[in-house]
Amino acid sequence: MTSLLRFITCGSVDDGKSTLIGRLLKDSGALPEDRAADLADLAFVADGLEAEREQGITIDVAHLSFATPRRRFILADAPGHEQYTRNMATGASNAELAVILVDATKGVLAQTRRHAIIARLLGIRSFCLAVNKLDLVDFDDGRFAAIRDDFAAFLAEAGGGELTAIPLAALPGDNVVARSGRTAWYDGPTLLEHLERVEIAAAPDGPLRLPIQQVIRDNGDRFYAGTIAAGSVRPGDEVRIQPSGRRTRVARIVTMDGDLEQASAGQSIALAFADQLDCARGDMACAPEAPPQAADQFEATLIWMDEAPLLPGRHYLLKIGTQIVPATVHKPKHRVGIETMARLAAKTLELNEIGVANLWTARPILFEPYETNRTLGGFILIDRTTNATAAAGLIHFALHRAENVHAQALAVTAERRAALMGQAPRLLWFTGLSGAGKSTIANLVEAKLHARGRHCFLMDGDNVRLGLNRDLGFTAADRVENIRRAGEAAKLMTDAGLIVLAAFISPFRAEREMVRAMLGEGRFVEVFVDTPLAEAERRDEKGLYARARAGEIANFTGIGSPYEPPEAPEIRIDTTAMSAEEAADAIVRYVENA
Repeated sequence: MTSLLRFITCGSVDDGKSTLIGRLLKDSGALPEDRAADLADLAFVADGLEAEREQGITIDVAHLSFATPRRRFILADAPGHEQYTRNMATGASNAELAVILVDATKGVLAQTRRHAIIARLLGIRSFCLAVNKLDLVDFDDGRFAAIRDDFAAFLAEAGGGELTAIPLAALPGDNVVARSGRTAWYDGPTLLEHLERVEIAAAPDGPLRLPIQQVIRDNGDRFYAGTIAAGSVRPGDEVRIQPSGRRTRVARIVTMDGDLEQASAGQSIALAFADQLDCARGDMACAPEAPPQAADQFEATLIWMDEAPLLPGRHYLLKIGTQIVPATVHKPKHRVGIETMARLAAKTLELNEIGVANLWTARPILFEPYETNRTLGGFILIDRTTNATAAAGLIHFALHRAENVHAQALAVTAERRAALMGQAPRLLWFTGLSGAGKSTIANLVEAKLHARGRHCFLMDGDNVRLGLNRDLGFTAADRVENIRRAGEAAKLMTDAGLIVLAAFISPFRAEREMVRAMLGEGRFVEVFVDTPLAEAERRDEKGLYARARAGEIANFTGIGSPYEPPEAPEIRIDTTAMSAEEAADAIVRYVENA
């Protein structure tokens, strides 16, 4: 059976990828006869992709399958435009070789370097530099050598790899499939010869790693399906299920084509176990004496893919394999300079930037460093508000403090403290524009609850900024950290049994949802103090809106920075329709009856 090579074509825009792919398919005989008459017929490769992009259709990469007598191929064609860099990362994550095109008339560009860095970071170790359009420089061997040496030096700075450089003219077909007489000075392989002969990295070896993707129930039997990320398994083997630590034996290895006597890395299978287990998606079957690491704090490389920049402290969803868990990213340690590979200072990461940062997850996850295993070390970050993929990440290692800091079991639980106070602790989170009336209403609510014998505490946004958060400004990142700290403090007080009232503008939905997740089910009550901007400006007792309009206050919510109103608050207060006293009575009734 012929071997399979997965490769990606990438590079800057207009370097000739579509033409190269069309010529490769036509001259290798991979196209049906009715499609091989003319390169113009290859619209599904070239013009079709460009048309889709111009129409705004979102595509990750175009995947093409073809074969020659020597090898089978899966080609991922990544767009060259800078705004589609995220798509290139998608294609590179499963590739074993990168064909990086360079226009001989332009040389190595910033996008060329960016694609090479991403490919290297995502585990590709074999590179083919396709120096295209040499016919436009009269097949100058000196020009070819200069581009080859420039890219080789950059690749060495980016971490190295196996490099084969090939001089090409894709449109007339020089050195794509047939050797060209116009490059007598070149004695290396054609592109197709290289693709057919290049060695493929072996599948990940080592102890068994099978992330459980789905539990299938069939006539009372249970099968645990997934793709093996490393190692192999046979019927009768003992396995350990993480994170529970339960052990069992494999009864059957099931596939669509029947049972197997052995399965190895890369195969999609379903296991039947000898025992009934509490095993679900996100768990992992592994070698009993060599389980994967589990931690909740890591150092990782991030490839930022969102038009909205990274906000350190914001909660994102981290998806790694079949595991999904809330995660928070620290301020980046540095970002990578595309031109020089220098480590540059960074407070955030913008679209297409690459950097290194620490992050922590809400609970320990099973992982291995990306260098060891792509599947168990690669992850994506998802924006919890927009559901967009914000970043691709590669885990380097777990932080030592993740191993040294452990939750301490307490004899007096939060439930016992609440019972002693005779109340249900919760956090009333008042959000709205500056001047909406949050603090006024929260003050009245606290007074009314206190009069009823309730144990309360009011956290006002301005007061917290005078103490706990006095070191924070009003940038988007500082606003995120302001709410994170306030949420953590409020959580401690609800654990003490208190009813906490927090009056913060808290303009971003993501941060309010972050605090909700901290508190747990039923403990977070979002109170939207809904006041139109014009009315809030009219009140403006502190004169803040006037100063913001005059340009004296930057990033003021509603003027220089957006406010994202709640979509489904537990309580909505329309301050144009009810007084502060009426609003407070309505909130107290909600608390007492909930």
